[in-house]
Amino acid sequence: MKNKRREYTAQFYKKNHIAFAAALLSSLLTSALNLYIAWVLQQMIDAVSGVPGSFALSALLWFVLSVIAAIILLKTASYFSKPCFMEKAMKQYKNYAFCKLTRKSISAFGAENTANYISAFSNDAATIENSYLDAQFNILFSLVMLLGALIMMIAYSPMMTVVACLFFVLPIGASYITGNRIEKAERKISEKNSELTATLKDSLSGFAVIKSFRAETAIFKIFSKNNAEVEQAKCEKRKQVTVVSTLAGAAGVTAQLGTFLVGAWLALSGRGITPGVLILFVDLTAYVITPIRELPEQLASRKAAAALIDKLADSLEDHVRDEGSLVPKQLNCGITLEHMTFGYEVGCDILHDINTTFDAGKKYAIVGASGSGKSTLLNLLMASHGNYSGKICYDGHEVKKISSESLYDIVSMIQQNVFVFNASIRNNITMFREFPTAEVDRAIELSGLSTLIAERGEDYLCGENGSGLSGGEKQRISIARSLLKHASVLLADEATAALDAQTAHQVTDDILSLSGVTRIVVTHTLEQAALRRYDGILVLKDGRIAESGSFDELMEQKGYFYALYTVSQ
Repeated sequence: MKNKRREYTAQFYKKNHIAFAAALLSSLLTSALNLYIAWVLQQMIDAVSGVPGSFALSALLWFVLSVIAAIILLKTASYFSKPCFMEKAMKQYKNYAFCKLTRKSISAFGAENTANYISAFSNDAATIENSYLDAQFNILFSLVMLLGALIMMIAYSPMMTVVACLFFVLPIGASYITGNRIEKAERKISEKNSELTATLKDSLSGFAVIKSFRAETAIFKIFSKNNAEVEQAKCEKRKQVTVVSTLAGAAGVTAQLGTFLVGAWLALSGRGITPGVLILFVDLTAYVITPIRELPEQLASRKAAAALIDKLADSLEDHVRDEGSLVPKQLNCGITLEHMTFGYEVGCDILHDINTTFDAGKKYAIVGASGSGKSTLLNLLMASHGNYSGKICYDGHEVKKISSESLYDIVSMIQQNVFVFNASIRNNITMFREFPTAEVDRAIELSGLSTLIAERGEDYLCGENGSGLSGGEKQRISIARSLLKHASVLLADEATAALDAQTAHQVTDDILSLSGVTRIVVTHTLEQAALRRYDGILVLKDGRIAESGSFDELMEQKGYFYALYTVSQ
């Protein structure tokens, strides 16, 4: 787990060492400056009290001026270095994690809860920034203050230092033990935040459904429950932090009172404790008390933040497809399935002994009743799952041995619900990449988007998830995307199911009119004119191939397809 974490934490410091070193040095010197200020105050008090051997007032003036100059320099250095380090560190960390996320296969991502990632890049990232990155400077500051104060205390009065340390031991141990609870509390907050994010995401995505079924009260109860659990988890963390702080605070107060008593006794006994030294010990005791009170909480919070990094690292490593090494450039011969059987769960097969071939450049329709396995078959052609038996081969190469990136280069899929970004039509077609204008224009023309572009222009903003476009226009954008990346294979899964008859006919015609592309279309529309245009029709029944052939061949057989077609008319 630590090796995984190291991979991610390394992003904080990658090409960021100068800013980090400057911020670290500023923090270190600031803590040293506080100790220097305490020493200057001691010298000033002794000088005013007339203690023999004290510095002259002119020398003390130079000390004060040096303090002011040091404060200005250190604050200026911190102003530039720390924000720059934090900005680049978090930017690189999130970029690295997001890059890892985008390398997952479609199937791997589909098996996970996206709310976990939303929470990881928002709530968890904020916690990591404050409790892990920023905390390292605070921890260094506290450690230098603690050690420096103890060294100065020993130098001035070993006896008083020993007494103070005796007061610190037990509460320090107790606070460190209790601090482990903060890590568990932080993990729980992260989990509950993910659940709340998932509920909020579903509520917003399904807003129309919630309203139409008058489910506002039920959804509110779910949201209220998740919200209460988040706040309860936060409350529990606050309690744990309070316990840690209370124990550390008790140690500080005990040490401070004890130090005062011992210092007073030594001063009254004439043991060489001057007024300046007594005040110095007051300051130094505070410099020991504060780290003792804050360090356990800081270390516990940093450990809890590190656990969030581990959580994201584990999530990004889970469900990762074993990558093949083959890199085919296009489909030349065809796709072959041999004795392919698949089930989402062991013993519950969805597809049984599928044997078929899709020749390159031809058009195929997959039909069948609902639940017959049509969409599952299409998803397997995209390597959505690797736990099938038998073979799925592209030009004789097993799909498991083909790298995801290469597979996605040659295969494109049009879903029933096309996702459209809240960006321009052009950016939605190009997917924010650069392409020659001629290629984009060709994709627009072949996909039937010319009229839309003429009316609204390429820079027209499509709205959230394409709210400014019709269903047919979104489907054509999906077709244009496939054409632009020169996909050899186009898979369409009920692409026209949500469209009106006229638009569905136009989109189907656009797909079937494409040349040089292998088209495999799952369709529920059994329209004779369209079905006659396919080179082959695959008929599925209960996860098996019941029949296959051209439209005329299947109609002549008067079998299962004939029955489906007759009922649909």
